Amino acid sequence: METTSQAVAQAPAAESGPPPATSARRTADDYLRASFPWYGLDEAFTGRRWLMQVGTAADGAVEHGSIGHGDEPSVRSEYVAGPDQDAREKFAVVVTVAANPVRRSADGTGLLEATSVSSAAWLAGVGLLSFTWPGQMDHSLRDNWLEQQTETAWALADDLEGEDWSTLSLPVDGVPTPFHYRESEFGWVLAGSTQAGVHVGAYGRGMSAYGLGFAAVKDVAAYAG
Repeated sequence: METTSQAVAQAPAAESGPPPATSARRTADDYLRASFPWYGLDEAFTGRRWLMQVGTAADGAVEHGSIGHGDEPSVRSEYVAGPDQDAREKFAVVVTVAANPVRRSADGTGLLEATSVSSAAWLAGVGLLSFTWPGQMDHSLRDNWLEQQTETAWALADDLEGEDWSTLSLPVDGVPTPFHYRESEFGWVLAGSTQAGVHVGAYGRGMSAYGLGFAAVKDVAAYAG
């Protein structure tokens, strides 16, 4: 997806802490411009929820966005994401992607590939990578590492039936729904589609994906605190 590169930009925001109220309000306004329902964890999750950012098409239409649950993640090394459970952040981010069969290029002269479950899987994969880097790597080399891993995430998302993925059934609006699921040393990623006509991806660490459920968000502006 053309606008998915914006997901990589989440890392600096995470490092600097929660956005000021004015920034949060602009983010809420962006979510409210969407023509599709947003998804998050269902009511079984009672922790904090917060808005991240949206991605837009060439004409400004909102195409996707993310809602966080639990701890706000910071950029962590794989060392911290290892066995030391007390040091690990516990979060899950849910990505909603509009199901668009036709999308125009930025210059308006052509058409882009339609959004799909693979789009949600890639957004989720890149989102997880944006908060991670190998502990043995110098910070100055992280951009190169992230670019390489982003290409790998796309290859994985383009092969959801491959051996790197397993199948996981989770409730969406109370209906058991199949998801493609994979784990890595950095966390987990999953992706599927809803009966509401949107694709849902998710990523996280420190929280098990097996007990999650998803539901349409009733009031997205309530998360803009």
